[in-house]
Amino acid sequence: MKKGIKKTIRQIHLWLGLGSGLIVFIAALTGSILVFEKEIDSFLHPQYYQVSSVGTTKKTIDYCTDVLQKQYGIKKITRIYTFNDPSRTFQILAKDADKKAQFFSIDPYTGKVLATTPQESRFFVVVLSLHRQLLMGDAGQLIMGSSCIIFVLMLLTGMVLWWPKKIKNLKQRLKVKWSGSFKRINWDFHSTFGFYSFLALLIISLTGLSFAFDWFQNGLYLMADGTTSKKVSLKVKNPTKIDPKLNNTAFYQSIYNKTDSIFPYTGNIQIRMPVDTINSITVLKEDLERIIPHQSSSAYFDKYTAENIENRPYKSYSNGDKLKRLMYPIHTGSVYGLTTKIIAFLVCLFAATLPITGLIIWLGRKKK
Repeated sequence: MKKGIKKTIRQIHLWLGLGSGLIVFIAALTGSILVFEKEIDSFLHPQYYQVSSVGTTKKTIDYCTDVLQKQYGIKKITRIYTFNDPSRTFQILAKDADKKAQFFSIDPYTGKVLATTPQESRFFVVVLSLHRQLLMGDAGQLIMGSSCIIFVLMLLTGMVLWWPKKIKNLKQRLKVKWSGSFKRINWDFHSTFGFYSFLALLIISLTGLSFAFDWFQNGLYLMADGTTSKKVSLKVKNPTKIDPKLNNTAFYQSIYNKTDSIFPYTGNIQIRMPVDTINSITVLKEDLERIIPHQSSSAYFDKYTAENIENRPYKSYSNGDKLKRLMYPIHTGSVYGLTTKIIAFLVCLFAATLPITGLIIWLGRKKK
C-alpha cells in the first residue's frame, strides 16, 4: 500500500478514536458485564431466581398476581416470566398505583413474595440503559449507535494499519514483545490483540447496530427476505370491554396452559401484556431443546377473553425474523453457551482498553 494512503488511514483511525474513545470504553465495559448478566445477578440476588425448597404442586399464576394486587396495591400486570426449571421462581413485572414499574420474585409453590424492587433501580437495568442509551433515552441511543459505526470503521482501518509492509514481518506482528519498553509493549498490546479480537469485535459491533437503528434491521430483512416488511404481532380489536380477571381466577393460567399445549416442547414461557386496548397478549415460549438460545414460538390471545387468536411456531418465521432473533445471542455471546460467552467477555474487556492504549500511543507520538 502506498505510504500516502496508509498515512490518511492512520489519521482517520486516530481522529475517530479520539472522538469516540470514551463512548467505546463505556460500551465495551458495560458489554463485558452484561455477557454474564444472569450468572452475576443470580449470584448476588438468589432470591429472585431460586426457591428455598422445591414443592410438589405450584400455585396458579393468577393466585400469585392476586397476592400482588392485594398486598402491594398492584394495578397492572406487565410481564410474567415462568421457567421450566422447578427450582426457579416466578418473576413478575407490574405497575403500582403510581404507575411505577415494580419487579417481583414469587415462590410458585407457596405464592409468597420473596423479593421486590423498583424496576428502574435494578443494577442490570441501569447497566443495560447505559450500554444502549448512555442513560439519555433516544438521544443516547443515537450517540451509542453512531459510535458503534465508528468502532466498525476503526476495526477495519486498524486491520489495515496492522498489516505489515512485508510478509516476512508477519510473525513479529503476531506476538507481543514483553521484554521491550513500555511504549513497545503498549503498541504491541493494542495492535496484536486487536488483530486476534478483530473478527469477534466486528461481529459484536455489527449485531449491536440492529438494536440501535431501524434501517439496519430493515437491511437484515431485505437481505434475508428480499423485502423490508415484517410480520408483527396482531392488533385485534377485542370484542368486550369487561376484564375477565374480575370473575375468572384462571385467566393467566389458562393462557399459560394453552401455550404450553400448543408448543409441546420443553421451554420457558413469557406472557407480555399489551400497552394499549387493541393489541393482543403476546406469549413467547423459548425452545430449550434448541442448541441456540432465545429461539421462541409465539401465541396471541385476546386481552379480555383469553381466547387464542393466532399461533406462530418458530419454523413459520421468515428468514428475516429468524435472522433478527439471532442478533441477541450472537451479540451477547450466548449463541453457543459458555465457550462463546467467555470469548465475548474477553474481547469486550480488551475493547475497553483500546481507547486507553490508543491514547497513550498518540500522546507518545505527539510528544516526539
